[in-house]
Amino acid sequence: MSRKWLEREGLRWVDENIVTRDQYDRILSLYQDKKHAIGVLPILGSILLGLGVLSFVAANWQEIPQLVRLLLIMALMIASYAGGELFRRKGHEKLGLALTALGYVTFGAGIVLTGQMFHLVAYDIRAFVVWGTAGILLTYLYHSRFIYLLSLAVFTAAQLYSSMEYYQFSYIGFAIMAAGLGYYAWVRRNTLLTWCFSLSYVLHALIFVLNKDWKFLWFFIPVMALYTLGDWYKDRVTGYALQSVPLAAAYLFGAVTVLGWDNHPSDLDAIRANPYYYLASLVVLFALSLAGKWRNKQITSAMEWVLLAPFLYLPSGISVLYLLALFFFSMYVLWRGYTEEWRFKINFGTVLFLCTTMIAYGKLTWDFMDKSLFFIIGGVLLLVLSWFLNRRNKRFLDEVKGGKPL
Repeated sequence: MSRKWLEREGLRWVDENIVTRDQYDRILSLYQDKKHAIGVLPILGSILLGLGVLSFVAANWQEIPQLVRLLLIMALMIASYAGGELFRRKGHEKLGLALTALGYVTFGAGIVLTGQMFHLVAYDIRAFVVWGTAGILLTYLYHSRFIYLLSLAVFTAAQLYSSMEYYQFSYIGFAIMAAGLGYYAWVRRNTLLTWCFSLSYVLHALIFVLNKDWKFLWFFIPVMALYTLGDWYKDRVTGYALQSVPLAAAYLFGAVTVLGWDNHPSDLDAIRANPYYYLASLVVLFALSLAGKWRNKQITSAMEWVLLAPFLYLPSGISVLYLLALFFFSMYVLWRGYTEEWRFKINFGTVLFLCTTMIAYGKLTWDFMDKSLFFIIGGVLLLVLSWFLNRRNKRFLDEVKGGKPL
């Protein structure tokens, strides 16, 4: 919670006799700015310290004897972990976490530098998988969001490196990441961790499909499997965090299809999967998704599947149908935001509607309109729509806060 927001809103509560002045002061005392600042500084300091030490060691690595190199890596790692545990026991949780994270980064850097030192040849990313697995263990041990995100970044970067360097997808790395970090996000029900896991999962799916040189539409099968899993979340905020990245990927694909397709069906052969297997898989996922939505009484959210409608298999009208689907989806998100009185969905739907409008405008006018006039009219249209939607959103939210009927 923002202290500035609390200070501003709290004064209004006092004026409206919702809380007394004494209660207002006591509430403010629970949210001291310096506590948050002190909590962030150790983490930033550990990152800078780690980068500084690693850059210094890397610059002078060849001049340091091998035994000293090993001792240096071990000493820094042990000191970081020991220091982290010591400060944590003394009540300095953030500083202890920062040192533990530094030890984790040192552990990974030590794996890489040791391999270079002894000229070890790697044929896969097992070393990075070990590094990421250590991060998972630390995450469960300390229940740290920061170390969770570090581990997730290690697995994602390692998978990308494996695809580019070794031209292969690490099934072991993906399985450990999905089981360890996915289960942790599921149990903790943290919105940030769930969203970041969803993003990493979608990137893994993209890397997998590209690495296997499959038709691109197959990308949406594992992605929508993750979306379907989100329908079985009882906590809708966490479930929506899991589903937002798959929906964003589907929306982006629709936008690219509208803007980049030149109405030649043969151009889509490179991305269209076998219709029988693909559509059958999509129908199964749709049925499971509907079951989850029905169980959690969210059946109206089935309209989100409009982005996955298989328009690519039609003989004509593909770009128009995708454009209509984008408009329908953006209006649906806006409607759900107003219905649920959820500010995030209202703002997100507003952004989607503006983007879709500009996509339609660009698709319809780019080829024949003067480019200067194109940007001028487009800018004016965007500003007018933005003003109108923001005004509508502000009025709606003010009515909700004031308890007025809509």
